[in-house]
Amino acid sequence: MSRRRNTSQDGADKKRKPLSLKDLSQLRKIFSYLRPHRVLWIVGFFFLLITMGTSLLFPKLLGGLMSSSAENLRGNMVQMMGLLALQSVAGFFRVVIFVIVTERALAALREDLYGHLVHLPMAFFSSRRVGELNSRVASDTAQIGETLTTTLAEFLRGLSMVIGGIAILAFTSIKLTLFIVAVIPPFMIVTLFFGRFIRKYAKRVQDEVAASNTIVEETFAGIQTVKAFANEAWERSRYAKRIQNVVGLAVKGGYYRGAFSSFITFGLFGAIALVIWFGAGMVHEGELAAEKLNEFILYALFIGGSIGGLANVYAQLQKAIGATETIFGLLDETVEMEPVQSPSPPIEVGSVAMKDVKFSYPTRADVPVLKSLSFDLPQGQTLALVGKSGSGKSTIASLLMRFYTAFEGDFTANGKQVATLDLQSWRSALALVPQDVLLFGGTIRENITYGNTAASDAMIIDAAKQANAWEFIEGFPEGLETTVGDRGVQLSGGQRQRIAIARALLKDPQLLILDEATSALDSESEHLVQEALDRLMKGRTSVVIAHRLSTIRKAHQIIVLEDGAIIERGTHEALMKEAGTYAELIKLQDVMGRDVREEEKSDQL
Repeated sequence: MSRRRNTSQDGADKKRKPLSLKDLSQLRKIFSYLRPHRVLWIVGFFFLLITMGTSLLFPKLLGGLMSSSAENLRGNMVQMMGLLALQSVAGFFRVVIFVIVTERALAALREDLYGHLVHLPMAFFSSRRVGELNSRVASDTAQIGETLTTTLAEFLRGLSMVIGGIAILAFTSIKLTLFIVAVIPPFMIVTLFFGRFIRKYAKRVQDEVAASNTIVEETFAGIQTVKAFANEAWERSRYAKRIQNVVGLAVKGGYYRGAFSSFITFGLFGAIALVIWFGAGMVHEGELAAEKLNEFILYALFIGGSIGGLANVYAQLQKAIGATETIFGLLDETVEMEPVQSPSPPIEVGSVAMKDVKFSYPTRADVPVLKSLSFDLPQGQTLALVGKSGSGKSTIASLLMRFYTAFEGDFTANGKQVATLDLQSWRSALALVPQDVLLFGGTIRENITYGNTAASDAMIIDAAKQANAWEFIEGFPEGLETTVGDRGVQLSGGQRQRIAIARALLKDPQLLILDEATSALDSESEHLVQEALDRLMKGRTSVVIAHRLSTIRKAHQIIVLEDGAIIERGTHEALMKEAGTYAELIKLQDVMGRDVREEEKSDQL
């Protein structure tokens, strides 16, 4: 069956574009998360309007206070304090309401983003790093939250001060107002010009922060390896280089913001100085009353301050738009299956077959991993895959699990094309026991019941006993409630493997995939794990990727792979008679195994 390959491009590599109306429309996507809370949002917006209105009235009352007579001073002061009290109360409720709405909206956004990410195919995760995704979920959503809570309100309030202030000034002196209005367009052009650079560096800083978070994630996840090789200093220097990149880009962006702010400050307050000079002449000529000039200057100062503040707000909006593009770019990635709440319908796996399958990983499309691979696996039988590292064994396991779907050839189960079967139903019928078992950082109970979250205590204990895990579980003071630590570090390799086998037993799969499940264990642990695997495989259709060939002698069919192609096929007895690659591997491992056993005996003596 032929399939078109899926390709994805990292959003960070896309061409950066200047801010446009289309970019501003990105923010509309965020507002869809505010819609369920629109009543509360409208109430918050009402308080925002009050703060905007009181901000517009403040210069007028302040001008009246400066020019009022002694008998009117007390009354004007009372009005001023009343206005400030109203603004303070409205500001308090505006902030509280916006925080409530924003946090609820962000919670929904984070939930949707996480839920979407976990439903993306393995091809997506093979081209992304975990630390980067963590950064996107955490820091980029936080950037959007800051915008919805503070930046947007500051933008609207600043804009209202500019527009409303100019309208009020027009009633005071149209001549001075025209002078101020003539200054604004050049500032807007400069704002757009600087905005391109500000946005560029803001997004590059976000990308570098994500890259630095990736280093932290990888270092802590592999801290045992870091310490084993005494590479703490190297990791520290690697992280320091990334942080210096962040600093360098942030500083460059700071130069642009600083130049922009300096230009705004010089231009605006220079214009205000000219207004005062021009207005003083009008007062001297009797064209304008002195108290009106005071009021006009105050409004001009407030308008100038608002425009200056809009520069920082604009930079924050740039960051928010960049974060929004990144997040919704992730949300636009195609999922491998739609999230469903109800259990998937059961399917019958039956016999499994691949015919003329050709496959390359999406990140290395020019390197063939499987070359016209074919096999038939009847129901209830065991297929063993043998070969050197890189021969394609684990790739077959990935295709069986449908981690990757872009391949050429046919893949059928029970006579049906597997691609036509419901993906969740398919995976519900399979179980994978990998070589490197990942346990979640909860309890032993939680890790075993990952195969069946509705399992009873009796079912859990029975699965643990069959997996030869109950003896060591029972020996822990907290039993099933024992915490295994991050990635299961508090358990030995053999214990982790037996927990994984218990998890698979509890799932009761129709098709079992064992990916070198005993290769990294000592002889005693291997014996216990192999004994548990034999119970797990009994009567099941199984695919075993074998490193220690002694574990697959009873397989119904053995396939020997080399560079993605089958070079030998048959039972253990038949392949030993051929005296080919498989027979040579068996002899080599028998010799090595004999040496290991003798070494273990000498150690005991």
